[in-house]
Amino acid sequence: MTVTVLVPDDDGIAALSELDGVRAIRYEQGEPLPPEAAKAEVLIPAVNRASGTSFADLPNLKLIQLLSAGADNWIDAVPDGILLSTCRGAHGGSAAEWVVAVLLSMYRELPEFAADQAAGRWQRRTTETLQGKRVLVIGAGDLGRQLARRLEAFDVRVTMVGLSARDGVHGVRELPGLLGAHDVTALMVPLTSKTHGMVDAAFLAAMPAHAVLVNASRGPVVDTAALVAELRSGRLRAALDVTDPEPPPPGHPLWTAPGLILNPHVGSAVHGTRRRSYAVAAAEIARYAGGELPNNLVHGEY
Repeated sequence: MTVTVLVPDDDGIAALSELDGVRAIRYEQGEPLPPEAAKAEVLIPAVNRASGTSFADLPNLKLIQLLSAGADNWIDAVPDGILLSTCRGAHGGSAAEWVVAVLLSMYRELPEFAADQAAGRWQRRTTETLQGKRVLVIGAGDLGRQLARRLEAFDVRVTMVGLSARDGVHGVRELPGLLGAHDVTALMVPLTSKTHGMVDAAFLAAMPAHAVLVNASRGPVVDTAALVAELRSGRLRAALDVTDPEPPPPGHPLWTAPGLILNPHVGSAVHGTRRRSYAVAAAEIARYAGGELPNNLVHGEY
């Protein structure tokens, strides 16, 4: 039996071409679906949002295979009986690299040295270091594990936090007792009902003075107003790849908040991302075609 998969580009056709029992059919975003769509069991969406997807045109659909690690734009929109699998494992390295980059930039004062260079100033000074810092990584999935592995190479002391406690991982209920003992708190969680607004005023107040909050997850995980208040007071610093709202409108206080590195959701925007995404997607679809459940089925755990 052959499984028909709808793919949005030629990269998808190439990635699935060698899979036994799989037939990849190309479709164009915004155009009518090809006739083969009526038989398609698997859909790889062209964009990471459910709006515009007509499930009525896909009567045989059994699995939606995302090319993103996050599924928050899809979970509430997928009809009952249809599986939803993410691309967990494709983007963890890039996101972890971004976290390390912003921490090194902040501690080694690279923006300040760049400003000196632009002004023609040769001004030596001693900076902080990432070495020996205590980093609390919230999110013990692929992204969190990838980050921990990279941080440990810098002699960082890493503490992992997941939804529930297990070997080497603290449970989320332990956070109040952990926040005050760490120099950095890094958010590597999906956006769920459990993580929405998790970083509120009380959470931030529990972090020690001069600590750094890094958000590489989703903007609504953090209470923006509470974070801006801490930044303006000078008590905390932050690095954000995501914001709430996203993007911040002109005049929003995030644009001018002190002690903040602000990036436009580019943590995983690196060359080769599409290739890595399709490698994970192909492996998930191969499992499905072989009668197994995909490994990355969305289940709310982080």
